[in-house]
Order: sequence, then C-alpha cells, then structure tokens
Amino acid sequence: MRRDGLRIARLIALLLPAALLAGAWGSQLFGLVPCEMCHWQRWPHYAAVAVAALAFAPLGRPVQMLFVLFAGVLIAVSGAIGVFHAGVEYHWWQGITACTAPVSHGDAMDLLNEALRRPLIRCDAPQWTLFGISLAGFNAILSLAGAVAIFALAPRRARG
Repeated sequence: MRRDGLRIARLIALLLPAALLAGAWGSQLFGLVPCEMCHWQRWPHYAAVAVAALAFAPLGRPVQMLFVLFAGVLIAVSGAIGVFHAGVEYHWWQGITACTAPVSHGDAMDLLNEALRRPLIRCDAPQWTLFGISLAGFNAILSLAGAVAIFALAPRRARG
C-alpha cells in the first residue's frame, strides 16, 4: 500500500521551514548575526509554517491541498531569495541592499553613522560555510528541493 502523498507533503510543508528557522535562530546562539538578506529569507518561512499548520485542520482534502501548495510556493520563494543571496555572497552578481551596494560620499556618511550605532553585517560575505556552501546556499538547496517534493507529493492519493 502506498502512502497518501498529501500527508507527507503536509509534514514537509510544516517541518522543513520550521527546521530551517530553528537552524537560523540556533546559529545566532553561536554568534552568527543575520544580515538584511538573511531576514528576507526568513519571512516566507514564517508564513509557510502558519499556512502549513492550516493544512492540518479538518477542512477537506481539496482545501488542505491548497494550503499545502501555497506553503510550497512560500518555501520556494525563500529558496529563490536564498539563490539570490548566495549569488551575492559568491560575487556572481551585485546585491541590492546597503549592506552590499557601493555607496556615494553622502551615503557613506549615513552608512558610517549606522555602523557606529550597531554592527554592520555584510550580505556579500558569508559568515559560515560548509563544503563551500553558505547558509543562504543551504537554504536555497533545501527550500527548493522541499518545494519540488511538496508539489510532486501533494496531488498523489493513497492506493490500496
């Protein structure tokens, strides 16, 4: 007997972003400070956890599937942001934020004043890597793979 794909997709849609968020928060306990683009990657995961939790309500299979698929889209959005952020870190392209973009003289003073108020965390320099893959890279890989799994599994029905 095959397992119901929607059940597995619901679990992935809930547990994957929750685990990635827990990993991000845990890295902060070990001294890593998230940059602006790191926070961008977290917002779709927060929403995905909430939407995926709704997929466990007894609303009927079609509604549950819509919630799961929407959570999958949110997870994919975080993965896409992770691809962009990783590309900025690997210097494949330039970032669009103040923590990566070149600044003019007037902006440099604003940036200096901001840096004096709090630590400046650069978006184009990974704070940690494993096998040459940054945290943004891992988010991209895991999020996009998870989204593909959700989209593939959610429509499958159990067979006896």
